[in-house]
Amino acid sequence: MDDPVPLGPGSTTWRFFGDWRGMLTGPWSGSMQNMHPKLGAAVWEHSDFFGERWQRVYRSLYPIIGTVADPDGAATGQEVRDYHRDIKGALPDGSRYHALDPDVFYWAHCTFWYGNIRCAEAFGPRITEADKRALFAESRQWYARYGVSMRPVPETYEDFLAYWDRTCREVLIDHPAARRVLDLSSLPPLPALSWVPARLWRLAMIPTQALAMWITVGLYDEPVRETLGFRWNRFDEAGFRLFGLLVRGTMGAVPRRYRMHPRMRDGWDRARGRVAAEAPVLHSPVRNLPPVLERDNPMHYCPVHAERRAELPWKPNAPRRAQEKAGITSRSKSSSPEVS
Repeated sequence: MDDPVPLGPGSTTWRFFGDWRGMLTGPWSGSMQNMHPKLGAAVWEHSDFFGERWQRVYRSLYPIIGTVADPDGAATGQEVRDYHRDIKGALPDGSRYHALDPDVFYWAHCTFWYGNIRCAEAFGPRITEADKRALFAESRQWYARYGVSMRPVPETYEDFLAYWDRTCREVLIDHPAARRVLDLSSLPPLPALSWVPARLWRLAMIPTQALAMWITVGLYDEPVRETLGFRWNRFDEAGFRLFGLLVRGTMGAVPRRYRMHPRMRDGWDRARGRVAAEAPVLHSPVRNLPPVLERDNPMHYCPVHAERRAELPWKPNAPRRAQEKAGITSRSKSSSPEVS
């Protein structure tokens, strides 16, 4: 295999990663991760993910995307790695698990990089076989930035596809942590929509839950559907393709800058000179920080003190010290126009 293009503006990963369409694959990615017995146990026993799901997701996206988009992606990757150092325990059969177990950590990474392919196939942008192979090659560079064992990483794209299929068939289980990810019925309003009445939000979540489940089942491999007891017929498949075309057409009309997550957009801005090369990396808005008493716990992907926080794409991501000062002592209730 030829050496892949270094991660940066010229890479395939930068073309596909960080698009907001990836949010459509969120329940797929989260449930696929948690179906791994060891990863599911770690989330079930150690994470407060289910207590603050929106905030945790939006906080986590920043450093994960930063491993690709930041000037020093390796430093960001090692920061993510270190969030997991103390996450360990025992499975029901007595065997031990650790979040930094190479097989566990690599499986989580797979759902991110391979999610690019799943998302593009279903919702765009257009992806070729050459793109898929380039994404795999670059995923090895990406994974190396975490500073963990490369032992489980396949050598070729064909090897990866065999690994993925084998894991779906032989390793993944119907874990309660995966089922919890799929249950959106108890989700509170988005932090920026905290003003929405609870009853109205619950009503809105009924069709949202149904649509999200249908999308997620459509993204699953058939062995995963069988494990979880879902059915998928030719009418579902036809509807799924039509929905994908609708998303592809709609998002294709949106300027690319506005389709990107703030951390990915910041990477492009830095590469193009819109952001100073030495500017601090961008973090999630204050409203997405965890509860006050948990803010010193690194497990929560929680940079409490940050020089720059995300703004809307047509506004500069200038230092927000006043906002930071106001938000450190309590979770922000503001519906200010910041992106997540």
